[in-house]
Amino acid sequence: MTTKPKAAMASLVRPMIEPHCEDLDVTWFTCTEEAMEVAPHAEIGWFDMYDKDKMAQIISAATNLKWLNSIYAGVEHFPLEQLKQQGTILTNGAGLNSAPIAEFAVMMMLSAAKRSDIIMDNQRQHNWLETPPGTAEIDDSKALIIGYGGIGQQIAKKLSGFDVEVTAVRRTPTGEPNVIGLDDWRDRLGEFDWIFVSAPATSDTKHLIGADEFAAMKDSAWLVNVARGSLVDQDALLAALKDKAIGGAALDVTDPEPLPADHPLWDAPNCIITMHLSGVAQTRMFQRAAARFVENLKHYRNGEKMIAVADFDRGY
Repeated sequence: MTTKPKAAMASLVRPMIEPHCEDLDVTWFTCTEEAMEVAPHAEIGWFDMYDKDKMAQIISAATNLKWLNSIYAGVEHFPLEQLKQQGTILTNGAGLNSAPIAEFAVMMMLSAAKRSDIIMDNQRQHNWLETPPGTAEIDDSKALIIGYGGIGQQIAKKLSGFDVEVTAVRRTPTGEPNVIGLDDWRDRLGEFDWIFVSAPATSDTKHLIGADEFAAMKDSAWLVNVARGSLVDQDALLAALKDKAIGGAALDVTDPEPLPADHPLWDAPNCIITMHLSGVAQTRMFQRAAARFVENLKHYRNGEKMIAVADFDRGY
């Protein structure tokens, strides 16, 4: 009799996955203590938690993992070196939430153009505005998308409906029109009205946008960050906002998170903060994640190439 591979997964996904796990010995944990107890014995694990530190501790204890699955696209909080040494396959959530995050990014852009934040503040104060606080038109404007993976491509797709001229940056250009490489975008920053950041967080992308980049941008340009807070030098951003060197910033992500209540970024001029809600501003995330897991389980059983395998050396 063949021993069934041991798996550990949160009970939240059980209804969607259990019918496909008849050949697995699954522990469906309901708390971190249960996850920590079963982690060292699991061959397959799905340990996603909101508490990233606790999740990292549990994954570090999972020394027998052959496959770790995650709904998170960013893997910077995982013990990557350990997983690499163990020979663990890590499949992440790349692409799962690209469409809803892109929707959020476009919402942030529209909010910045029309300053819906100021309009809503006046509504709460029962003030009837006579003139609009935001008059920027996005039609025929120019956008730069830094990071042209699943999210970046979805942002470009949605912006096409607004007649925005899009230029995208990716690590390796593929010859597509308006797609440039890593060495080309900084010299062109002054061309764009909107700078979208959707690149992965790695050691190479830390403070990708800093004082020099802000100085090169139009003084009317807005930064829209739906990637990670670490990609932007926040001290440089604060200075740029205070000096009106740029038009403003719409930030779904900050560094750190949550942003401390006394952090000056909260009250910085022309700054919209949406508290890292873009990745959960959707209704079908778990259904998509479960469907991908089931598909990857078939590939895992058959020794085939799996979907969304993270590159440990690149960090995403």
